Amino acid sequence: MNIPAELKYTKSHEWVRMEDGVAVIGITDYAQDALGDVVFVNLPQQGDDAAAGEAFGDVESVKAVSDLVSPVSGTVCAVNEELVDAPELLNSDPYGAWIIKVENVADTEELLDAEAYAAHCEAE
Repeated sequence: MNIPAELKYTKSHEWVRMEDGVAVIGITDYAQDALGDVVFVNLPQQGDDAAAGEAFGDVESVKAVSDLVSPVSGTVCAVNEELVDAPELLNSDPYGAWIIKVENVADTEELLDAEAYAAHCEAE
């Protein structure tokens, strides 16, 4: 399982990379593996509010539909429209295929570092 050390993580298997005060958010390798083949992603709109611990969309796989839970609070400033036509990018490149970007970031206290996230995954 791939867990890049430079990212932060949530217990619900989303990752966060901070870029100039903007949170770039996606799903982890663990999440995409558990989901199986992703066939659809329901995305929020640019300008929507994101609240830490709340669903901002969902991802549908051949196995199930799972909520995408925001790791931070803020305002959605970008949405990866590429995922509309190619949701399988979440499987093939989970750390390259971001889902949303959030600005005015707050509520980052619950984020896990790579070591704590790895321990969480092993306990599941």
